[in-house]
Amino acid sequence: MPKLILVRHGQSQWNLENRFTGWWDVDLTEKGVAEASAAGVLMQDKGIEPTYAFTSYQTRAIKTLHLALEACNRLWIPEVKHWKLNERHYGGLTGLDKQETRDKHGDEQVHIWRRSFDTPPPVLEAGSTFDLSSDPRYAGVPVPRTESLKLTIERVLPYWEETILPVLSSGETVIISAHGNSLRALVKHLSGISDDDITGLEIPTGQPIIYDFDDAMQPGERYYLKDS
Repeated sequence: MPKLILVRHGQSQWNLENRFTGWWDVDLTEKGVAEASAAGVLMQDKGIEPTYAFTSYQTRAIKTLHLALEACNRLWIPEVKHWKLNERHYGGLTGLDKQETRDKHGDEQVHIWRRSFDTPPPVLEAGSTFDLSSDPRYAGVPVPRTESLKLTIERVLPYWEETILPVLSSGETVIISAHGNSLRALVKHLSGISDDDITGLEIPTGQPIIYDFDDAMQPGERYYLKDS
């Protein structure tokens, strides 16, 4: 029975500092490193053995994957990185302190930017500090200037359908180490969650989510590995 493991990266430095991160590349904190390793220990303890891995182009997700796989002695498995698994792009909010942004723009406006389904934040200005258009990892990639959750889903799901699902269908146990919103996109699709309800779904850092698929490649109910 094919099995899918979803892991949101461990706590990052900007998670700790309460800043909008999006596509900006930040590292894990010590707590984030511990969360990632603990996810791997949990997989080993539960007898879950990933055989194929996917992650984004972002350090926090890549390191989480490697730490988790090292902890369960699976660091050798095939691994694919792709920008379509990156976090949602927070546009002009990138780098801003979340509370200071609320103080400036009001709780309601910031809530709309963060949690509405299809309203993106302000566009990131070209040439600004957090403009990634010249980053070598994104050479040839249409780097967005901002994204709503809806736009994030529109890049994540085709990658799921065209690349990840065929690997899963072949019988591999697939682990995806990614981000709050790119994983929200997958959970929304796999669990049939509405546009309104998905914006309220919280995905904790470093806690593996499991989907077991049947012979017709239909996913069962999602569950956290720690609760199994």
